[in-house]
Amino acid sequence: MKHIKFNIIFLMALVTLSCSDDFVDVASQDTNSEDFFNTEKDYQDALVAAYDYLQATARNVQLGEIASDNTLCGGESATDVIGFQEIDDMIHTPINANLREIWTWMYTGVNRTNYIMEFQDKLDFPSKTSVLAQTRFLRAYYYFELVKWFGDVPLAIDKRIQFGEQFNIDRAPKADVYSLIEEDLKFAADNLPYTQSQTGRVTKGAAQALLGKAYLYQNKFSEAATVLEDLILNGPHRLLNSDEAPLMFENEYENNIESVFEIQYSDVDGGSYDCFQCLEGNYAVGFNGVRSYNGPLYDFGYSFNVPTQEVVDAFEEGDIRLGYSILDIEAWAQETGATYDKGYEHTGYFNLKYIARKGDLNQPDAALTNPNNYRSIRFADVLLMAAEALNRGEISDSRAVGYVNRIRERATLDPLPLNLQGTNLTNAIYKERRVELVGEGHRFFDLVRTGRAAQEIDGFVAGKHELFPIPVEEIELSGGRWNQNPGY
Repeated sequence: MKHIKFNIIFLMALVTLSCSDDFVDVASQDTNSEDFFNTEKDYQDALVAAYDYLQATARNVQLGEIASDNTLCGGESATDVIGFQEIDDMIHTPINANLREIWTWMYTGVNRTNYIMEFQDKLDFPSKTSVLAQTRFLRAYYYFELVKWFGDVPLAIDKRIQFGEQFNIDRAPKADVYSLIEEDLKFAADNLPYTQSQTGRVTKGAAQALLGKAYLYQNKFSEAATVLEDLILNGPHRLLNSDEAPLMFENEYENNIESVFEIQYSDVDGGSYDCFQCLEGNYAVGFNGVRSYNGPLYDFGYSFNVPTQEVVDAFEEGDIRLGYSILDIEAWAQETGATYDKGYEHTGYFNLKYIARKGDLNQPDAALTNPNNYRSIRFADVLLMAAEALNRGEISDSRAVGYVNRIRERATLDPLPLNLQGTNLTNAIYKERRVELVGEGHRFFDLVRTGRAAQEIDGFVAGKHELFPIPVEEIELSGGRWNQNPGY
C-alpha cells in the first residue's frame, strides 16, 4: 500500500494465504497463539495485513460497473476474460472463476481481521483500541462486499474459519451479517478520530459513511439519515469546488478533502497475472484503458469496462462531470492526433476516472502496477445517500433537495426546484447518483437495492440476478451443506 507499508511476506505465512487457497485454508492455530501477538508491533503488522486485501476489491469495483447498464465488458474479443463477459451478459453461473475470486479474497480479508480479533485479549498496549476499531471497520467492509454480492454468507465472528469447519458452518441470514457490520462500524466510529496521522488509515468519517450505506441497503432510512447527517454537519469533509473537481481522480489529488475513504495503491510490482490479489497496483486502471493507445496524457490499456452511449446521454447539457468522467476517444484523437485500436464492443468511450496516465505505469508488469487510488467513499456519495434516506424515509424532502443541489452547483447545473418532493425527487436523486458516481462501481448495486435492475439491465432476471451464485467449489467444500442462491 502506498502509505501503509510493511514487509508482508512473513505475515502472509502466518495469516493466510497462497494465491490458489480457498477461504477456509488458514494457518494452524497451534503456533499462532504462541509465536505471534506478543508485542504491539505484531498487532500493528497484522492490521496492515488486514488492510492489504482492500486492494483486491479492484475486481469488485470493475465488475460492479460491467454488471450494470453503465458499461459493456469490452476487451479484445467475446472470450477475453470469459467470466467478465458472462456477467456483462447476465449469463454467469456458479462456475465462474472471477466470482470465486471475489468470494475467496473477501473471505481472506475477513480471516485476517478475525485473526486479530481472535487474540484481542492476549496483550494490552496503548494503541489497542485504535487497532481493534480499524480491524472492525475492515471486517465490516469485507462482509459488506460479501453480502452485496452473495446474500446469505457464512459468518465468522472473532475467530478464523479453519479447514474442516466449513462442514459445520451454515450460511447466515443477511440480517445477521448486517447486524455484525453495524456493530463493527459503530465501534469504529466511536473509537476513531476524523483525521489520522497516517494517510490511508480508517477514520471516524469512513466508519460513519459505511454505516450509513449499510443502513441504506437495508432501507433503514431514519438510521441512515441520522449517521450521514452527523458526518455532513460535524465531519471535516467537503466537496471540491468546480475548478478542483476535474482533478479529483488524478494522482496528485489522492486523499483530498472530498475522499472519506480511499484504498491506497502503488506502482510496486507485487504479483503476476495468476495472483491479482498480491498486487500493490490497481490493475483495473490498466484494464480500463484504451487499446494500443499512442498519444498525449494517457497510456495503453485493454479496453474493458467501456461506457455506453446511454450513460453519456444521461448527463445534462453543461454538466462539467462528463468531461472528467468519460473520455470520448474519437473526439480526443481528432483533437490530438492520438491513435488507438478498437476493441470488442467498442463504444468510443472510456472510464476517464480510472484509466492510466502517462508516467503511471511501472515495469516489469506495467498493466498491473497502476498507482491510482480507488476513491471508495466520496463526500458527494455521502450527500446523495443522505438525500435518498431523507426522501425515501419521508423525513425531509427540503433537506434532501439541499444536499443534491450542493452537488449540482458544483457540476455547474441549475438547482432542483426547492419544492420538489416525493417520487419525483427520488428519481432525481437516482439520476444524480448515476452521473456523479459513474465508473466507480456502485451502479449495479444501486439498481438492485432500489428494485430497478430488471427494467434497466439487459438480461437481468428478477428473483435471480439480485445476487450472484455461490461458487460451486465452495458448495462442494461445504459437503453440500449450503444451498445455492435462487435461479442458479
